[in-house]
Amino acid sequence: MLTQPAAGPAAAGRRTSQQTTSDLAFLARALKAPALLAAADRLAERARKESWTHPEYLVACLQREVAARESHGGEARVRAARFPADKTIEELDVAYLRGLTREQLSHLGTLDFIAGKENVVFLGPPGTGKTHLAIGLGVRACQAGHRVAFATAAEWVDHLAAAHQAGNLAAELTRLARYPLIVVDEVGYIPFESEAANLFFQLISNRYERASVIVTSNKPFGRCEARRVRRVRRWSAGRPARRHRPRPAGSSRAGPRDARRAR
Repeated sequence: MLTQPAAGPAAAGRRTSQQTTSDLAFLARALKAPALLAAADRLAERARKESWTHPEYLVACLQREVAARESHGGEARVRAARFPADKTIEELDVAYLRGLTREQLSHLGTLDFIAGKENVVFLGPPGTGKTHLAIGLGVRACQAGHRVAFATAAEWVDHLAAAHQAGNLAAELTRLARYPLIVVDEVGYIPFESEAANLFFQLISNRYERASVIVTSNKPFGRCEARRVRRVRRWSAGRPARRHRPRPAGSSRAGPRDARRAR
């Protein structure tokens, strides 16, 4: 059990440097602020050299602790999201994507589509960076404080089928709706039976205008899929919705064709 240090001006005047260090360690543990404790001596030395005021020193210590907590929180959210690989947007070779410009990628990286509760769809053949894009945006969202869940379309269907069999499908859909972003990878790789297609539809429709979805697929979307994923994010403001179709380097096509906004 921790013993609280002496307090008050009189006690403070009698403290030695060793006692002050001990008191700081106690208070940091009580506040669960290890980053503040680790930075306190270094920041105190800097404060003396740069003639900081006491409030300036306190702010600097608190900023270190807040930054550390945000970083650790982001790491925990990344682990909880169950991404299949550790990938970031910064690692992407934009030149290889061809259908996506650096400006468009930067705009996606602002995560405005999450704030707008809109969806993003990446279409293209295997090996064109769709999953990397989806993971990179998911990781960015985790770092920004959003909860994210990642799974393939087949895994999502299996998960919802288990919930349905257990009699708690509605509760599970409600729980998933609290995630600002989910990623559905590899739509179309395995054809859905009617029951699986219905579960997938419920997953997407339950999030309509409530939370965002990132979908990757190796097949063009027909009318049925377009109805399931209602609002497709356009990369830059002021134009109709567009589906992004990543293509390998060397493709002769200049860019993706505009698609009608899903109704």
